[in-house]
Amino acid sequence: MMDIKKEIDKLKDHIRRHDWQYYVLDDPQISDKEYDILLKRLEALERQAPRLVTPDSPTQRVGGEPVSGFKVVRHKKKMFSLDNTYSFDEMRDWEERVHKGLPGEKIDYMAELKIDGVSLDLVYRKDALSLGALRGDGETGEDVTSNIKTIRAIPLKLLGHTHPEALEIRGEAFMSRKDFQVLNKEREEEGRAVFANPRNATAGTLKTLDPKIVSKRRLLFLVHSIGAFSGIEFSSQNDFLDKCGSWGLPIDHHTKHCATFEDVIGYCRNWQEKRDTLGYEVDGIVIKVNSYKQQERLGFTAKSPRWAIAYKFQARQATTTVKNITVSVGRTGVLTPVAELQPVECAGVIISNATLHNFDEIERLDVRVKDRVILERAGDVIPKVIKVVTSARLGVEKKFHVPLFCPSCGASVVKEKEEEVAYRCINLSCPAQIEKHLIHFASRTAMDIEGMGEAVVRQMVQKGLISDFADIYFLKKDDFLKFELFKDKKAQNLLDGIEAGKSRPLSRLLFAFGVRHVGEKAAQVLADKFKTIDSLMAASYDDISSIHEVGDVIARSVNDFFRQKETLKLVDKLKKAGVNTMQPKTEKILSRISGKVFVFTGELSSFSRSQAEELVKRLGAHVGSAVSKKTDYCVVGLDPGSKFNKAKQLKVAIIDESSFKKLTEAE
Repeated sequence: MMDIKKEIDKLKDHIRRHDWQYYVLDDPQISDKEYDILLKRLEALERQAPRLVTPDSPTQRVGGEPVSGFKVVRHKKKMFSLDNTYSFDEMRDWEERVHKGLPGEKIDYMAELKIDGVSLDLVYRKDALSLGALRGDGETGEDVTSNIKTIRAIPLKLLGHTHPEALEIRGEAFMSRKDFQVLNKEREEEGRAVFANPRNATAGTLKTLDPKIVSKRRLLFLVHSIGAFSGIEFSSQNDFLDKCGSWGLPIDHHTKHCATFEDVIGYCRNWQEKRDTLGYEVDGIVIKVNSYKQQERLGFTAKSPRWAIAYKFQARQATTTVKNITVSVGRTGVLTPVAELQPVECAGVIISNATLHNFDEIERLDVRVKDRVILERAGDVIPKVIKVVTSARLGVEKKFHVPLFCPSCGASVVKEKEEEVAYRCINLSCPAQIEKHLIHFASRTAMDIEGMGEAVVRQMVQKGLISDFADIYFLKKDDFLKFELFKDKKAQNLLDGIEAGKSRPLSRLLFAFGVRHVGEKAAQVLADKFKTIDSLMAASYDDISSIHEVGDVIARSVNDFFRQKETLKLVDKLKKAGVNTMQPKTEKILSRISGKVFVFTGELSSFSRSQAEELVKRLGAHVGSAVSKKTDYCVVGLDPGSKFNKAKQLKVAIIDESSFKKLTEAE
């Protein structure tokens, strides 16, 4: 037992150290696969010796059972809000007030990025996380400890040997733009309402009652301030952040110690221009007097500290008129309202449409046809309506009502219980759904049928040539020659694309079916497990739900899909058409890149990201999620992110797509 305890303690220390290197230093020393091996070894040992499982073990992050609700707890020290400024003149007014409060004293500052996320209050006793709560009203907030413990960026146990008796940490939980887009894509594929922005996605995630969902959402966290503490002293904000970093708490490395206020202004100007280069949303800069003694002398107003202020970036906004509100029907029947706008320039782009996300959002904003509205466009986020100019109303504005019938097929619209905001057309023969289903089926990440884009699919549906996926494979060249702008060569190319699509692996076919809740990853897991579509169709709900990566919701959806008569007929037609329904064995090949570590950044033109990653794995190489000293190649596509700069900094070999293709060609 002592040997097991020693190994468990050693593994826990190793894993905590790797979390620190990944989230605090941004310098991972091992691959995700190697990390998973350590975690699985620890899980196995703890199963052998359950008495040795401790609350701060990394294995306890995966999430426990769903809770019935959250209790409200009182913060040890009030969480104040900050006063906002919107110009450098207002910032200099604040600086003047600070100097009046500290006459004749030398003042230095800390400038920090203001992350657009959700404020958290964490309490550590000795070295262990004991409580995690939402900000709430500043005095009290909901206890979401069970959810917070699943966030890998937040240490369950502090590093080092010297810790405060008690430590209350404030910081921001947030979601990267990339993970937000992936989450919304998955929700769209599953027929669920999408989140309006990363902040809403983070808030919704933290308030979910199931910690297992939180553990899958890849939330991040950065420390920004101190609450109550005992058994330690901090001289300044700079000192506090340094100590947090040494304890394994994640801090923002973009934070700058500014000796003068002109340095602060320069920092604000710089990040106002560069904010879109970050992988997450920021909406301003927080400036703090650095010295804690000076902070204490300046004190607080009723609402905010006198020693800190937020400079809010100039919003990329525009005002225009709502010409109409239309409704689009998605692949799974979800209805989405769209505002048709008087064209207006916003952040250098002409905007004529903006998403309203869902009908609850229309009601919340009270958007009406002919309203004057304020639009906002941040980074690569879709333009959205954020406010109605009610003072501009003339009495001619028309209220919008949720349609009772589908705008595409006229079938009744229902609001399903499991969805809080989504309305859905449940007619499976709805032309809009068929069209979207076919577009998805032929898409690059599904059956990858070259030449079968939206315009072609629309003509297929309008001419009544196809009513399900299998019909695609029975079309003739003469059918395509009836299409607009189709000549002999174009028709033949499309036929060739359809023929080539027959050989895609089962995982692609399963994803192409568009089964609710089944995204690319779930389709891959199911195909790898069952190998053939017949085996999957014969599997029971219990067979499917027993797969670790699948779970109840996906299992029920897949089981229901393959029990439908329409599905059985569809699969039979696909087989008769010669479509592959098997998953090939993935055998690693010894090659010149075997054992090498690849990291990808930017968009590739010849591969999807998943295709490129599959290729290097098949050739015996590894895929890293971040650039480190162990990275061998950084493959750079269009519009690369921060990984490109990190690769240059670490002198990692940087190759473009052309070089990558040569490197992975058959030897």
